[in-house]
Amino acid sequence: MSQSFAEIGIRQEYVELLMRGGLTVPTPVQNAAIPLLLAGKDVIAQAQTGTGKTLAFLLPMMERIRADRQATQAMIITPTRELAIQITAEAQKLASVDGIKILAAYGGQDVEGQIRKLKGSPHLIIGTPGRLLDHLRRGTLRLDEVKAFVLDEADQMLDMGFLSEVEVILDQIPRNRQTMLFSATMPDAIKRLASRYMRDPEDVRIAGKRITVDDTRQLVVETTDRAKLQTLLTLVERFQPYLAVIFCRTKLRAKKLTESLISAGLNADELHGDLSQAKRELVMKRFRNAKLQLLVATDVAARGLDVEGVTHVFNYDIPHDADSYIHRIGRTGRAGQTGVAVTLVAPRDRMHLEQIQRRIGFTPELFVTGEDGQVTKLGGKSSRGRRNEVAAGSGGNKRSSGNRGRGGSDRNEEMNGRGRSGRSGRNDGRAARNDERAGRSMGTARNDGRSDRSRSRSGVIASNRSRTEGSNGNEKSGRSSGLGSNQRSKSGGRGRNPRP
Repeated sequence: MSQSFAEIGIRQEYVELLMRGGLTVPTPVQNAAIPLLLAGKDVIAQAQTGTGKTLAFLLPMMERIRADRQATQAMIITPTRELAIQITAEAQKLASVDGIKILAAYGGQDVEGQIRKLKGSPHLIIGTPGRLLDHLRRGTLRLDEVKAFVLDEADQMLDMGFLSEVEVILDQIPRNRQTMLFSATMPDAIKRLASRYMRDPEDVRIAGKRITVDDTRQLVVETTDRAKLQTLLTLVERFQPYLAVIFCRTKLRAKKLTESLISAGLNADELHGDLSQAKRELVMKRFRNAKLQLLVATDVAARGLDVEGVTHVFNYDIPHDADSYIHRIGRTGRAGQTGVAVTLVAPRDRMHLEQIQRRIGFTPELFVTGEDGQVTKLGGKSSRGRRNEVAAGSGGNKRSSGNRGRGGSDRNEEMNGRGRSGRSGRNDGRAARNDERAGRSMGTARNDGRSDRSRSRSGVIASNRSRTEGSNGNEKSGRSSGLGSNQRSKSGGRGRNPRP
């Protein structure tokens, strides 16, 4: 049975603050971890993102900090600047109760400014390993009075190669501290770290199945590597996402895909580790404010990403394990809202898809990309048996795929024949320029620069150029997506951008 925050030991002042923010009942990870942490125990918590684990360690930490002591008493280390910023924002809300001073220390900020703030002995420091280690080497950071330490997203820290830096920092903190380790997965290296630096830790495990099954509609679209880009453009056009995160496996692929989407007239930008801090913060600000519709990201950059109103997640590159899949699609279907997760699967990806299905036990809705570029839902037959039977009936006219690669008229017709009046006239005279549009994928040897120009003249592109960044609150409704009913979030009062 669910308990209230007061029943698990949280002070009334914090309870009232949480209630003003609409939080009245702890999540499972909060319910399990907070009493243990308030009792002073070390805790290893294994929980997916989106389960409320940030408050699970922030609330007990705030309860233990003495605001009347001018010393750094608590530290939280995160793998990315974005996550450090998010946790700092949550901590600042709680800090008002007792007047706790907080410093966020991560790369891309003015070091001298951080040094000045460190001289004031902030009670809580939230930062990334590199910048914290830099301050230790400068002698500007003292950790001899730290009583509580949190390592958040520990598995991601391992993936990014930060564990050695974390160990150097831990060695500077008194051994009698309370240590909290939060991770979505528990690789052997993380277990070894826990055994070395933690004292008889309590184990808290929260299943993440609810995130994937109950809150998110999951689709798989079979395509090919060459046709991935066109398939994604078709899906974006059909679903018309309010906000969407598109995942790529590498920074280079994210960059190239972003360039292709922008060339297609779509409102897209990238988020990965090669961006400057100023650029990353600008991209995230635009995305949170719904000024940016499509965010192309890598797993590392998007870890911990929590943005209200994300209606769709597209796995442009399929993740190679179930945990990464859960992390990705957990960006949508949050806070009780429904979401849509679409995974593009090439023939070589089948093994990874089957592994994910076996691990988390789900059966996705299955679609296939036909030779004519249309995306059609499969019925009882296997995808191989249906590939030659794919019809273009998802939004309008059926057509033969026999002329594929011989001329542009069918492709021009395909992009215009989607059941929306007044669209076909826009592409008159452009058939020849669209000749090489269908089936193209990023990085193919045939990409001679003309594909971008042809993409920018397609029906998908023409329909998206009219998007304005200033949303006027109007929601699109009643449009058939061809893949089932659209699920658009209306959270936060945001509206869809108008289309002509």
